[in-house]
Amino acid sequence: MSFKLSTAQMVPAVFVFGDSLVDVGNNNYLPLSLAKANFPHNGIDFPTKKATGRFSNGKNAADFLAEKVGLPTSPPYLSLSSKNASAFMTGVSFASGGAGIFNGTDQTLAQSMPLTQQVGDYELVYGELVQKLGSSAAQNFLSKSLFALVIGSNDIFGYSNSSDPNKSSPQEYVDLMILSLKQLIKKIYDDGGRKFFVSGVGPIGCTPSRRMKSKTGACNEEINSMVVMYNQRLKSMLQELNSQLKGVSYSYFDSYAMFENIIQKPATYGFTEVKAACCGLGTLKANVPCLPIATYCSNRKDHAFWICFIQQRQLLVFL
Repeated sequence: MSFKLSTAQMVPAVFVFGDSLVDVGNNNYLPLSLAKANFPHNGIDFPTKKATGRFSNGKNAADFLAEKVGLPTSPPYLSLSSKNASAFMTGVSFASGGAGIFNGTDQTLAQSMPLTQQVGDYELVYGELVQKLGSSAAQNFLSKSLFALVIGSNDIFGYSNSSDPNKSSPQEYVDLMILSLKQLIKKIYDDGGRKFFVSGVGPIGCTPSRRMKSKTGACNEEINSMVVMYNQRLKSMLQELNSQLKGVSYSYFDSYAMFENIIQKPATYGFTEVKAACCGLGTLKANVPCLPIATYCSNRKDHAFWICFIQQRQLLVFL
């Protein structure tokens, strides 16, 4: 069965797994990570006007998802000084910028929490909830909670960036991504998860970081073709889990279709710039990321991309 967030009953908690699209500050606590956003000009449009660790000028997809179900944004797991059950009663975020389904997708960024670690940390949370609430009450609480997964982009970026002549074919790589993700979702299921929000990967071949490598500024269609293949297999895998695991329901967010439509018809959604990033330096503002030395656009509502690979908050509002 599937459910739609627009009609879903309000949930008691949201547990978030993923990458920089939904990281709300975990990477702030990783001392070796270069994938951080806790400095200007990030956060310039956030309610506090301060950088929080979100790779965004304002709120990100995790914030909008929490608002959708009537809850506060799930706090970063690493920010919690006391990791006991009381801290988890409205959810927690394990998401980490640079993370992938596979370990090691963050090689150029030095450190992140891959999905395997995120699920491992969730298992610790599950243990705390069982200890506090008892097994039956914990299962009941978690069965009503929402488990959001927004991941996969960095794995495909990693494959595209690899110069290894012996690397697997795109089909084999995608199959392994799906197999690994399926196993991790099953682990969450074994520890109480029943309601899942799963996002497909967007047209990341059209991000400024990929466009700048083209003489014409065109999208990288090889990457986009791989994304389409991954999304198709992701949907099939979710349907399989739905039939195999008792009590599972899920909502699939077709990120590709939505963002492709915005890129092709920007004026319909109020955008005038869908190629260049708002914050950065160099070609399409994608040579240097949004560091304090970078410049940022004054017309942020016109830009689809905040930085070279992350969508602008105005675009995320459409979630």
